[in-house]
Formats: sequence, C-alpha cells, structure tokens
Amino acid sequence: MSSLSTPATSGPEPILLLLDPVARRTDGESVRIAKDVLCGGTDVKVVYPESPSELDRVLSHRGRRRPVVIGSDLALQRVLQALHRHRELGADPVGMVPVGRAEELATARALGVPGEPVRAARAVLSGAPRTFDLLVDDGGGVALGGVRITGGATRRLVGRAGGWRSLWAKLAAAEQANALAPEVADRSPRVRVEADGRLLADVHRPVRLVELSLPGGGDGAAGNAAGGAAGGTGVLEVVVRASGALVRVRAASVSVVGRGFGYEADGHPVGPVRARTWTVHPGSWGLLLPAA
Repeated sequence: MSSLSTPATSGPEPILLLLDPVARRTDGESVRIAKDVLCGGTDVKVVYPESPSELDRVLSHRGRRRPVVIGSDLALQRVLQALHRHRELGADPVGMVPVGRAEELATARALGVPGEPVRAARAVLSGAPRTFDLLVDDGGGVALGGVRITGGATRRLVGRAGGWRSLWAKLAAAEQANALAPEVADRSPRVRVEADGRLLADVHRPVRLVELSLPGGGDGAAGNAAGGAAGGTGVLEVVVRASGALVRVRAASVSVVGRGFGYEADGHPVGPVRARTWTVHPGSWGLLLPAA
C-alpha cells in the first residue's frame, strides 16, 4: 500500500481518501479529477489498500480524518463493513466518488451520490450528511440496500472471485468462504425463513425468491438502497415467493436456515451458507450528499 498527503488547509474536515485500485484502471481520468478537487479543498491523505487487513489498519489509524471512497459500490460496502467491525460506523459520515462501470454503481446512484466526479467531490467537501439504515448479518457482512436468495444455482469456490474484479473483493470472498465450498446451492432452495420469529417458509416447500430490502427506492435490492426517509425506518421489507404463494411482511430481523444456499448482498454473491440472520441497524451510518 502506498500513500501521499497534501499540505493542511483550513475549511472542510481532513480526508482519508481510500482509492480502490480497480478504479484507477477503469477510469484513471475521473480518479485524477476527483483527487484534484478534493486536494484543492482540504488536507487529503491518499491510500491504496491492497487487502482487507490493510484497509483495517489505515482506518484504525486515521485519527480525525473522514473516510472517503473513490471506487465502486463494493468498495464502499467494504469500508462500511470494516468500520462496523471496529464499532466506528457512526463516528463520522463517509464520502464517495463513484468510479466504475454503470452496473457497479447502482447502489451509489440510488443513495443519491452524484455520478459526475467534480459534483461528487464537491459534495464530499461541502455537502450535508444523511443517515441510512444498514443490514448487518451474523457472519460479519453488511448490505446497504438488500439481500436476495433466488432459485438460480450459485457456485462459490474458496479464493475464487468469479466476476468480481477488485482485489478487495477477491480477499473478502476468501474471508467469507466456508466448509460448504465448492458446493452448488439448490436451484430451488429449501430454506426455513422466519421474520421476527414468525414462520414465513419451511424446508418442505422450495422457494423461488427471498428478498430483504430497506424501504424506499426502486425494484430490487440495489434500487432500494435509498433507505427511505433520513434516519431510516428500522424495518425490512420481506418478500417470500413460492409456487402459488407470495408473502410480504415487515420485520426488524430475518433468519434463513437451509442445507446450503447462496445469496446476493447489494448484487454481489455470497455463500453458500447453512444459516444467516439479518438485522436492521437503523440510522447507523452517514453519507455526505449534495446540500439541498
């Protein structure tokens, strides 16, 4: 990991700029523009974490610097996950300059982050924080928008990142892999689903879809990332679809148990796992967005 720092200036809070290595390869010009705007407005220390452990280290030694991500939705998710792990998620709002392919930035778009690098960087410097709910699972993962369990087969190999392009993603995949890999999840998973203790589905009847989303936004997990009103609602919208049946409820916690099922968190594959419990942490993190 390398780092550099600009001289201290008065004005906005100093920044720890976390640059996803993939962003530099994907769109180096946008990265350069965003860095120039940020460095011209405040004291910036730029770091290039090359592993989750390095990400943990730079965050734990950031002092009063505000974390700002240049990269994809996955890069933001990993930073929030690290802050949650260190119990520092709500200590300071984070900033983001989205850089990547359109499909890798759906969550940032739903959250209201400007897609243009200059506007996004200016929101970091002079924007207002808005708080959002977060989905936290008992395996240490987080989701900004939602989780989906579908009937499609999900294959996960230890140390293999599939379509994930970032080194952070590859290493995170290895961290979350378990003894079930390289198991293939059932095409129609048989799972037991409970929402706040209420049974929604059981293993004797395969399901086609289990979707957990934070209210307020478009269709699907990424589209629901806007999280409703400022501060969040503290509840999940839960959809369970089986042959000839559809159940919709709201709950603060959802548990899923099965022989081995994969799922997507904010569109990124995880698993297979045998059990997961997701809980809403209301208004638990803040994001710098353009001031009204």
